[in-house]
Amino acid sequence: MYKFAVIGYPLTQSLSPVMHNAMLKELGLEGSYEILETESEDLITRVKQLRSQGYTGFNVTIPHKVPITLFLDEFDYSADIAGCANTVKIMEDKTFYGYNTDIYGFQTAIDKETQKSLTGKTVSILGTGGAARAAAIAFSNIKVKQIDFYARNIINAQNVINFLRTSFPQITFNLKQMQSLRDLSTSQMLVNSTPIGMRGKAMGTSPIDESVLKTLPKDAAVYDIVYNPLKTELLKQAQNNGYKTITGLDMFVHQGAKAFEIWTGQKAKPEVMKIAVLEALAE
Repeated sequence: MYKFAVIGYPLTQSLSPVMHNAMLKELGLEGSYEILETESEDLITRVKQLRSQGYTGFNVTIPHKVPITLFLDEFDYSADIAGCANTVKIMEDKTFYGYNTDIYGFQTAIDKETQKSLTGKTVSILGTGGAARAAAIAFSNIKVKQIDFYARNIINAQNVINFLRTSFPQITFNLKQMQSLRDLSTSQMLVNSTPIGMRGKAMGTSPIDESVLKTLPKDAAVYDIVYNPLKTELLKQAQNNGYKTITGLDMFVHQGAKAFEIWTGQKAKPEVMKIAVLEALAE
């Protein structure tokens, strides 16, 4: 009997249970996946509960992707290089093994042709949290030349940038104030890694002004990791201005499929998971 969960706050918008329960059903596996809303001050208590109450594994989302690393006994290369984890497998001896499947999910959602067009280019990322780190590592795999980060709090974000500079010396990392963002004319892709535009979190608003968005080159792409709603205000504006867009749905599904395989050892079917999420979004 598999027992999975997702921890984070807020989680009212999470469709992880829909996706994983659909996969359990598809493969005829006994199990469940639940939402465990967890505020920062309750993380230690939640970790103890997960360790003691028969859970197989759990996902980690905002704001715990970095703090959870303090509780990991072991981690794979991706979680190590990212300094954060979004998937934890609880081993038989109750130790925690951490993974970062966001990197795989983020990169898999970008088609091969677009990946090729990003090689040697500059990309811009809004935000510097766990998802932004995953995006940066995926971009290093794609061999971009420069990543410009835009943060609301430069001081808090400085550690992330220093960490990335040490890990990926071949890439130029710039950290800029979000409020000073005026020109994206040198960026081949803009990524929103913030929760702005998410259901329950400033839905219907874009993290940047449309006038700034329009400074992107005509052949640039806009990628929003938010998947609920499927078409955020940022993506609507990008489409209206003729840009190629990537929704957060494929990243969400592929990171979830990878997590499912880690927990169960069984091959997941991303298309089944995607249909389940799309049906839930359409309700």
